Amino acid sequence: MDTAYPREDPRAPTPSKAGAHTALTLGAPQPPPRDHLIWSVFSTLYLNLCCLGFLALANSIKARDQKVAGDLEAARRFGSKAKCYNILAAMWTLVPPLLLLGLVVTGALHLARLAKGSATFFSTKFEDGDYD
Repeated sequence: MDTAYPREDPRAPTPSKAGAHTALTLGAPQPPPRDHLIWSVFSTLYLNLCCLGFLALANSIKARDQKVAGDLEAARRFGSKAKCYNILAAMWTLVPPLLLLGLVVTGALHLARLAKGSATFFSTKFEDGDYD
């Protein structure tokens, strides 16, 4: 049996120190601010309409710099701006093609309905007595 160091009983009460201070945290710790850097890079490369992806990338880099510097409030502010620019870039890239697709589909349906009506008009046989 190894008796080189004294073993403590885990059930024994711990001695309290006189004058010990206790620190209380008054709220849940906030997570570190997000900088949305990956999203901004993709917005810059693929969704760069009106340079919104570039603006998102610039604010993401500023947010990361502020987070490294320790100014979490500024990092949160720049990260929020980057998120807004990324959302705007995605909307500007996705909404116009969807609207165009909707217009093409409704136009094709309307033209099909017109073609069906004109086909019945041109297939009508007139007789000589109809022209009097």
